[in-house]
Order: sequence, then structure tokens, then C-alpha cells
Amino acid sequence: MPLLKVDNLTTRFHTRNGIVTAVDDVSFSVERGEILGIVGESGSGKSVSCYSLLGLIPMPPGRIESGTAIFNDRDLLAMSEAELRAIRGDDIAMIFQDPMTCLNPFLTIGEQLIEPLIYHREYSRAAARVRAIELMEESGIVQADKRFEAYPHEFSGGMRQRVMIAMALITEPKLLIADEPTTALDVTIQAQILELIAKLQKSHDLGVIFISHDLAVVRDLADEVIVMKSGRVVERNQTRALFDAPQDSYTQQLLEAVPKGAKNSNDLSKTDILLRVENLTTSFLDRNSGQRFKAVDAVSFDLQKNEILGLVGESGSGKSTIGRSILKLVNAESGSVLFDGQELLALDAKQMTPVRRRMQMIFQDPYASLNPRMTVFDTLAEPLLYHRLATKKDVENRVLELMDEVGLDRHAIKKYPHEFSGGQRQRIAIGRAIATRPELIIADEPVSALDVTIQKQILDLLVELVGKHNLTMLFVSHDLSVVRSLCDRVMVIQHGRLVELGDTEHLWQNPQQQYTKDLLDAIPHLT
Repeated sequence: MPLLKVDNLTTRFHTRNGIVTAVDDVSFSVERGEILGIVGESGSGKSVSCYSLLGLIPMPPGRIESGTAIFNDRDLLAMSEAELRAIRGDDIAMIFQDPMTCLNPFLTIGEQLIEPLIYHREYSRAAARVRAIELMEESGIVQADKRFEAYPHEFSGGMRQRVMIAMALITEPKLLIADEPTTALDVTIQAQILELIAKLQKSHDLGVIFISHDLAVVRDLADEVIVMKSGRVVERNQTRALFDAPQDSYTQQLLEAVPKGAKNSNDLSKTDILLRVENLTTSFLDRNSGQRFKAVDAVSFDLQKNEILGLVGESGSGKSTIGRSILKLVNAESGSVLFDGQELLALDAKQMTPVRRRMQMIFQDPYASLNPRMTVFDTLAEPLLYHRLATKKDVENRVLELMDEVGLDRHAIKKYPHEFSGGQRQRIAIGRAIATRPELIIADEPVSALDVTIQKQILDLLVELVGKHNLTMLFVSHDLSVVRSLCDRVMVIQHGRLVELGDTEHLWQNPQQQYTKDLLDAIPHLT
């Protein structure tokens, strides 16, 4: 008898714009000690399938129309809210994608860990504390007794995800549902978290449902995989069989969209330098210690015209701060940033205005960087009007041309950001960045939250725009496979310092530094 057996699950959302079938007649099962991977694009129904089992979809507008989900001889879909609440966090636990939004910022890590033990297991506070510290240590959190009193913002992304894993396992559940638990993590931290999940799954004999859009991760971790599209299961098989010989055309399409191999070499002039950075140092004040720490420490590099230069390193290595320091979005402490021969660090805000037209940034999260009160038209028109690149009379035509360039439907010109998918929002952000016809774009993790097919579309779009507009790009990413397929050269950053820089394929085949080797070894592979 499977640990969980789901049959004919159908979930629909009854909205003002009609009925949307999010999960359509889905069936699957999970055995104790098995890891089941669920893959598919955004909106395919991966997460909604699992949220439906635990009563976590908003009702209304959500409604479970049919199906059964037998767990421990009981149907989860027939339970009352009180019965489900007793099971959630006890027999079935979840790890969510973004631990920062799931952890309470006002409570210490320890307080949040002991809560389920007190609620579900009637532990005393002292006994709960001992058990919580044990599980923190098992989850790889060093100095757990001290970190027990820390708050979520004092942990890195990888450490917060470890806390979420400890919290999920603290009541020793039988089934663990992990919803994109490594999406926002760099490759080395991702490898640690995946190794931890696999280790704990074996030691606790857990059944695991692992939801992800990262096919290479699923291949390394899962025993069996189901592929979902438009709410339906299109293929199910043992992991190796599915990846080696996919039967459905959609599965084949997903696998073909995964970045593979190196970019074709770009013929760059070694003397045509657009950006020269020398000994760039940026530091921030640590409010706890009162000391300043160097986020960027004496970094130097050149960026040639029409080049895509990759910038890689772990979370907290200083990648994003380098890009923001170049654009003066944060103030550098010392060094030099020469853009087309002009020293930027000496310019004040007024002097930077004409330069900003020539330098733009694409941020990681377009939902956070787009103004929710501005339509697509307002968003794309603003830089054109501000830099006087269009008049009020012709600005609409210019906006429509931009929408065409980045693949947005012209009919969406009056829509707001929340009415678009993640990939479409990133297209809006790219349209805004190229509106001023810049010479340099700094792209900060622009595809990290996108599934493989949408990611491929965005990367193809960026390559097309670089060629069409003679753009130069600094591409910041923790996805080394993407960097390899896109960038001409790569520089590797660790603790704010430049440890290695070279032609992409040469660096891949012959890394000189141990840190670079560790990063490359941590990349999950499809083969």
C-alpha cells in the first residue's frame, strides 16, 4: 500500500474571467522511502496539485472538484479543516520555495522551531529546545545552540532553507513535500541542500514529493518523475528511463530547453574597451558589530564592446554589489570605474543623468522592480520621456515598437504587472532596460526564477538584442550552465575578491583555482 495514493484529482479556480482548470484528473502515488519528482513549466499545476492535498489553496476561488488522496487509510480531500491542520506539519510537512516569506521575521529561529513540537507533540519548552537544536545540527547549522536565538534576517538564504528543512522534519513526518526548495540558491549551496534532503530522507525513511523546474536537479535526486503540462500528467516513468528516452513530445521539449555546452566564440577586439574597473572596493556597515565589511574588495576587470561577460560566485560573494557599484546604485568606497573613458565615481547625481541613459540594469525579480501601479505603457514610456527620446505625440508608437522587440502582445499595453506571468514580466523589464538604447546592460540574475522553456526564450531574446543593438552586457548569475551557454568570458568572485577570469570554455575545461573547480563540480547534469 503506497504512503500516499492520489486518484483523479481535479482542482479549478472560479474567477470573474471564467473557470480555470489548474489540475486536471491527476493521479500519482508515493511510497515510503521514495522520492517522486514533479516537473513542468510555471502554471503546469505542480504546486497546486500538492497544495490541494493539504487544503492550502484559497477557497474560494479554488475548488477541488473531484478525486481522492488516501494517506494512512484516510482521504485527505474529505477531511475537515481541523483534521487537516492536525496532519499539516505533523504527518505531512512542507518546505517552501522562499524561506524568508515563510519564516516569521519577529520570532527567533528557535521559537519557530519548537512551536510544532509544543502544538503537535505536547513537548515541554525545555525538551522542545533540546530536540530543535539536535535537528538544527543534523541539518548542518553550525553553533546551533547560539543560532537558536537568532532571527531569520541574520541567516543567509542557504541557512534559512536549512532552518525550513529542520522545521519540516521536527515532528518526524511520514511525507515531505518540497516545493522548489533550491531555486534561489547558488550551485554549491544547492548541492548541500539536495545532499541534506537525500540524507535525511534515507535516515528518516521519508516519502518525498520534490517539485522543481530544474530538470538536472530532479534527475540527480528523484527515483521516479511525473511531467505535468496544463494541469495534466503527460508522462510518468522511472527517472533514468524518462531522461534517457522521453516518450512525450513535451518532455522532449523541456529537455531540449536545458542550456548545454558552450557559446559560439565571439570575435572581440582586444583593444575596444567600453568599461574598465580598477581596484573597485565597496563596504557596508555591520550594525551589530559597528565595523565595516568589504562586500567588494579591490576588483579589477575590463569589459569589451559587444561582449557578454559572466559574473559568478556564491550568494554573498559580492556579485550584485559589483554591478550596483558600477551604476552608482550603491556608493563605492574607492577605485575607478571608467565608462567609455569617463570616470563615473567622480560624478554627482546630476552629472550621472546623461550617463544613465547609456547604462541600464535588469533586476532578478521583475515583480519587485516594476511599479505595480504603472501599466506596461507607463513603464516603457517613462524612460523615453525622461531622457527626451520621444515626445508625448510619438511615445505610444515607440512603446509599441519596444513591445514588439521583446515579444509582448500589443493588446497588453494597458495591463498592469500582476496580470502577467513571470516570463512576461521579465520581458517588460528588458523592454524598459533597452528603451534608452543603452550601450551597457547589467543583468542581475534575470532568469533565476524562470522555468527552463521560459528561461530559454529570455536568453535567446537577450542574445538577439545584444546582436541587434550592439549591446555590451555584464551577466550576473549563479546558474553556471546558463553562463556557459551565453557568455564570452567569465569572472569568478569569492568573498568580494576576483579569484579567476578567463574565456568561458577555457575556464570550464581548465579551471585554475580550487574554488572555481568546486563551483563547476557542484553543477547538476542531465547526463
